[in-house]
Amino acid sequence: MSLEATARPRRRPVWSSARWRGLALQALVLIALAAFFYDLALNTAANMATRHIVSGFDFLWRKAGFEVSFSLIPYSGEDSYARALMVGFFNTLLVSACGIVLATMLGLVIGLMRLSRNWLAARIATAYIEVMRNVPLLLQLFIWYRLVLTPLPQARDAITLGSASLSNKGLTLPAPVFGDGAWWSWVGFGVAAVAFWLLSGWNRRQREATGKSMPVWWLGALLLVALPVLFLFAAGWPLSFEHPVRSNFGFRGGMTLVPEFMALLLALSIYTAAFIAEAVRAGVMAVSRGQGEAAAALGLKPRLAMRLVVLPQALRVIIPPLTSQYLNLTKNSSLAVAIGYPDLVSTGGTILGQTGQAIEVVTIWMVVYLSLSLLTSAFMNWFNARHRLVGR
Repeated sequence: MSLEATARPRRRPVWSSARWRGLALQALVLIALAAFFYDLALNTAANMATRHIVSGFDFLWRKAGFEVSFSLIPYSGEDSYARALMVGFFNTLLVSACGIVLATMLGLVIGLMRLSRNWLAARIATAYIEVMRNVPLLLQLFIWYRLVLTPLPQARDAITLGSASLSNKGLTLPAPVFGDGAWWSWVGFGVAAVAFWLLSGWNRRQREATGKSMPVWWLGALLLVALPVLFLFAAGWPLSFEHPVRSNFGFRGGMTLVPEFMALLLALSIYTAAFIAEAVRAGVMAVSRGQGEAAAALGLKPRLAMRLVVLPQALRVIIPPLTSQYLNLTKNSSLAVAIGYPDLVSTGGTILGQTGQAIEVVTIWMVVYLSLSLLTSAFMNWFNARHRLVGR
C-alpha cells in the first residue's frame, strides 16, 4: 500500500453530516405540510360540492340588504356586501386608532404614577394595574355597555353637556358641514406639519450645539390648530356646524357616537393601558439611576429630567412591548361582535350568515388583520430604530 493511499482521508457518508441531516429533515417537514394542505383543500372542495356551495368572491357585489347602526361612510341596505365590509373595516380602524391614542396616554400617566414618591398616587396606580389586568376584557366590555351606558336616560331626558347630549342612544355632538373651499384647511394642516418637522430638526440641532431648547411640542400643537383656521378664514370660512335637535325618539341632525362604540373604546383603552403602564414602569426602571442624578446635578427639574433624559433612554425598552399591546388592542377590537358594534368581524358575520361564504369571509378577516398587524409592526420597528442606542 502506497503512502498516498494511507494519507488520504476517508469520505464520510452524507447522512453523518449534521448540515445535510438538518436539510433533509426540513424537506420532509415541508413535504408533510404540503401534503396536509393539499388534502385539506381536496376535502374542503368535496364538502362544498356536496352542499352545492359555489366558491369565489362574486357575492361581494350583491345587494347587502341589511343596515348598520354606525358608519363613517354613506351606507344603506341597497349597497353591496363589499361596501358593508368597507363600513366594518373603517369602524375597526376608528376604534383601534382612538384606542391606541387613549391607551398610550393613560398608560404613560399610570406608569409614571406607580413610580411616584407620593404614596397615595403609587397605590392608586398599583390597584388600577392589578385590577384591570386580571379582569377579562370581555367582562369589562359588558360592564361598560350593560351597567354604565345602557342605563343612561332616554333621549328626551338626555344629559346636556354644552352642545353635547348624553343618553342611552349615545353621545350626540354638532356635526361639521364643509362647504366649497374647505379643502384649504387640509392645505393649512399640511403646511403646519411640514413647519413642525422643520422646527423639530432645528430645535434638535440647536439643543446639541448650545444646550438650549424651545417648547417645540406646544408650538407644534399651536401651528396644527392655528394654520388650518387661518386658511379657512382666508377661504371665507366655508365651515358650519349642524346642531342636533331633540325629539321624542332621539335626535335629528348632528353626529352620534353610539353606546357600542363608546363601550368598546373605553374597555379597550382602559384594559390595554394597564399593560402599557407596566411597560413604561419597566422602561424607566431600566435606566440607570445615575442618569437622573446627573440631570439633577445639572439643575434640571424632575419633570424636565424625566422628559428629556430618562424617557428618551427608556424608549428602547418600552417600544417592543408597546408594539405587542398595539397589536393586541387592534385584534381585541373583534370582541365588538359581543355588543353589536358593526366592526369588520360583526358585518362579516352577518354576510357569512346570509351567503354561506364562510371560507371567503374568513379569508378577508385574516388578510385584513394580518395587514394591519404587519403595518403596525413595520411602523413601530421604524420608530424603534430611530430611538435605539448607537455605539460610537
